[in-house]
Amino acid sequence: MSVESAREFFETLPGRVSPQRAQALDASYRFEVDGAGTWHVESDGGSLVVTESDAPADCVIRADEQTFLRIVRGEQSPMGAYMTGKVKVEGDLGLALKLRDLLG
Repeated sequence: MSVESAREFFETLPGRVSPQRAQALDASYRFEVDGAGTWHVESDGGSLVVTESDAPADCVIRADEQTFLRIVRGEQSPMGAYMTGKVKVEGDLGLALKLRDLLG
């Protein structure tokens, strides 16, 4: 996937996730991307709802924009980034792992 910014990624995310994958999402996520913004992602009956918000979420994921973009472009392993401290997860790590299936 070729995106130029975290903002572009989140603005186009709902159109890239199938209703089946969105329905499988049973949690909310907050992505705090340093230098770019904060987004809240959750499923709403089969569609993915993305808002620019710091609302509470079941799983919070923090990274700088460069790391975030490398992950979504497939240039860096999410687990490798987590293990080296480039990505921080607050809440249920299992929910973070589910993102691979949702976004893949």
